[in-house]
Amino acid sequence: MRLGKPAYFTLKIFCHRTRKIKLMKIKSKLKNTPQGLKTTFRALRYRNYRLFFIGQNISLIGTWMQSVAVSWLVYRLTDSAFLLGIVGFSSQIPAFLLSSLGGVATDRYDRHKILLVTQILAMLQALILAFLVLTDFVGFSVWHIIILNIFLGLINAFDIPARQSLAIQIIDNKEDLSNAIALNSSMFNASRLIGPSLAGILIALFGEGICFLINALSYVAIISSVLAMKINSKVAKKTNSKVFHELKEGFSYAFHFKEIRILILLLALVSFIGMPYIVLMPVFAKNILQGGPQTLGFLMSAVGFGALSGALFLASRKTIFGLEKKITFATFIFTTGLIAFSFSKILLVSLVLLYFVGFGMMVLMAGNNTILQTIVADDKRGRVMSLHTMAFMGMLPFGGLISGSVADLIGASETLRINGILCLFGAIYFAPKVLKLSEIIKPKPSQVPVILEVAEGIGTTTELSIPPER
Repeated sequence: MRLGKPAYFTLKIFCHRTRKIKLMKIKSKLKNTPQGLKTTFRALRYRNYRLFFIGQNISLIGTWMQSVAVSWLVYRLTDSAFLLGIVGFSSQIPAFLLSSLGGVATDRYDRHKILLVTQILAMLQALILAFLVLTDFVGFSVWHIIILNIFLGLINAFDIPARQSLAIQIIDNKEDLSNAIALNSSMFNASRLIGPSLAGILIALFGEGICFLINALSYVAIISSVLAMKINSKVAKKTNSKVFHELKEGFSYAFHFKEIRILILLLALVSFIGMPYIVLMPVFAKNILQGGPQTLGFLMSAVGFGALSGALFLASRKTIFGLEKKITFATFIFTTGLIAFSFSKILLVSLVLLYFVGFGMMVLMAGNNTILQTIVADDKRGRVMSLHTMAFMGMLPFGGLISGSVADLIGASETLRINGILCLFGAIYFAPKVLKLSEIIKPKPSQVPVILEVAEGIGTTTELSIPPER
């Protein structure tokens, strides 16, 4: 039946008004959410998350102190950018090789207990390192550090997927999950502000060993917090599936989703080409900026300050709508900041540029994590987050090893400049693909019930009506 012109225009106006009313409801729903500090720190109202936040914050200060102390100790003993790359490689290659197994374990077993075990083992690693350095153990060399770093990398391969997947269990309402992820990032980088600066001062006064001892003691805080949590333990999944089958299922699930695949590949690219700047920081501090351990601490703290700003910026957001634009913009900030930093020979200028590097890095990493955690199915969360870990920490050792080797041949500044330019080309390639993520996370009138759930944070694969394959 054909409509006459009056009926046609009446129906068109009705549809337009209906669409407008639905969009107004969405906007009203979003506007009625809390503002200001209540929005930024809303996940802290949950007891379990509050315990985790405080304990982890203390522990991470020690972790950053150890990270800076290891880098400075290795460079002081060897004066080799290549060995800096080797040490970084040794601590992160296990994450590339074994994080997928860690993801299977996270989906199968109690994430809370896995986290407790990994923290105890990490404390043991720091204690051994402290003992070797403080006692000036006979025959101590960089190879002892490499072996202990491999041990720590094995721990992290299981710790990181469990830690990231536990967030959904310690947040009572899923509407605050994205805020918890952003606060985790802010916590990580707030500690980066304190840890490296404190490490630089203590290394200059007492040597590297005291930093390793403080890190070991700092684990008491996170272990106590984990023990104090009251969590309905996840019942282990009863399955007859073999580990290999579950690994294959996790890979298939992640890479058949175009959106998940794009996010993971972007992260892998930036980690492989851009993130190795961290490995070269001791070279910049000592040779280019003519400083000592305090200078290294200041450089790392500048990155941490920028990253903290980026994390708080994300935490203040009420929803994930528009996050794909922020990720794209942040990638360009990060890469251009790296290129500019490679030219700097003035400490103050370097600190300002590293602030923007840290800001861009954090918005990219945490925004990537937030979208992934929102769209992934919970029964595959551990395996997908293990791929996230593999893309981030797993690609770092390869990039660090290559960058350290190249820096020994052509210099740290030139190496970082090349890395930044290659990373910029990658950002240009991925930009239109990332922007298309708006198709699954922006409000659409035809998806009003779904979008209202997402606005409340209940973002799962089925609720977003994403088909199983793309």
